[in-house]
Amino acid sequence: MEKKAILVVVDGLGDRSVKEGKTPLQLTPKKHLDDLAKRGSTGIMSTLGRGIIPGSDTAHLALFGYDINRYYKGRGPFEALGVGIDLKEGDVAFRCNFATVDKDGRVIDRRAGRLKDEGKELAKSLQGIEVEGVKVIFSSSTEHRGVLVLRGEGLSPEISDTDPHTAESLPFKEARPLKNDERAKRTAKIVNEIVKRSQEILSSHPLNKEREEEGKLPANIILTRGAGIYQKIPSLKEKYGFSSCCIAGAALYKGVAKYVGMEVLEVPGATGRIDTDIEAKARESKKALKTFDFVFIHIKGADNASHDGNLRDKMLMIQKVDRLVELLREEEENAYLIVTADHSTPLSLKRHSSDPVPLMIYGPGIRQDKVELFDEISTSSGCLGHLKGVELMKVIVDLMGCSHMVGS
Repeated sequence: MEKKAILVVVDGLGDRSVKEGKTPLQLTPKKHLDDLAKRGSTGIMSTLGRGIIPGSDTAHLALFGYDINRYYKGRGPFEALGVGIDLKEGDVAFRCNFATVDKDGRVIDRRAGRLKDEGKELAKSLQGIEVEGVKVIFSSSTEHRGVLVLRGEGLSPEISDTDPHTAESLPFKEARPLKNDERAKRTAKIVNEIVKRSQEILSSHPLNKEREEEGKLPANIILTRGAGIYQKIPSLKEKYGFSSCCIAGAALYKGVAKYVGMEVLEVPGATGRIDTDIEAKARESKKALKTFDFVFIHIKGADNASHDGNLRDKMLMIQKVDRLVELLREEEENAYLIVTADHSTPLSLKRHSSDPVPLMIYGPGIRQDKVELFDEISTSSGCLGHLKGVELMKVIVDLMGCSHMVGS
């Protein structure tokens, strides 16, 4: 191994003009990001390709060098891996919400008033369920979120969501087969039975009775979405020959990292929110470099701020990333430092967009272009050009000395 690498992915960092024709990156003082851009190679990236709006799951899979058309099998397995469930080949996994429905099945709140710590207790009541010989595994995640895993024969991820994905007053949906085959029909039937049983069990749960007495919404059903089937794929070690680890707060990113064979490091204070402990992530990253060849750091808060349309918080997160870069640049002799995003989340849209994201690579021997600022516009004239996510990983692999010549 010639060199090591640190990949910092700032979720939702890219944006559009928000004030005086400038993006949040252009508006925010960020001494260290700008200085590294001046000393390194820059460019822009469309993670899945130009004009394509990336999901967080598909974007990260591409960033790690995996063709999503071949390796992406749905988000559910990533969430399951991220909360610590050991999946087996053929397991079908779903993202879930604890939700509130009325007696007629209309959704009052898809998030049951955003639970705090009650999810773990409620999840215990959903263990041990079996339907038609299929084992049901359920785990809570954060707040109102959870994960459902079906383990058994003859299952398919080709079924629709029971979560209506909209605000209140609509009935929750029954799962439907998305393919005309027996596996999909059977899986849809099983999911509908599980959702029905969850409503029966949770409606009578003592914790929900307490919530109702306190004037809170009961978490009286689970609603499913994002079905996916788990398959084992070649790890980063098998593909490229280097060891790798992940430092992240949210389950999804830990799950994608596990899917590609990374070791997930638990860092106290890494919350996946705007209050995440940047200093702790930097310390753990430096420590990890002594053991691993490739360190992936995920920073979530800028995306949260964008979904809320909060410019102040997005600028605050950019400053936090600037501090992270200040701490990590001390490893210049030991590792390449790559800073980018998985996708843009413009404040004006409050959702993901296809706008390219800025990209910077800093480290020993790296080419220095004429770019002097780290933002979406400045880096577009950098020497790296306009890359896809899978192409960025190829560049990193070559810099680390793990690539191979094509031809002779």
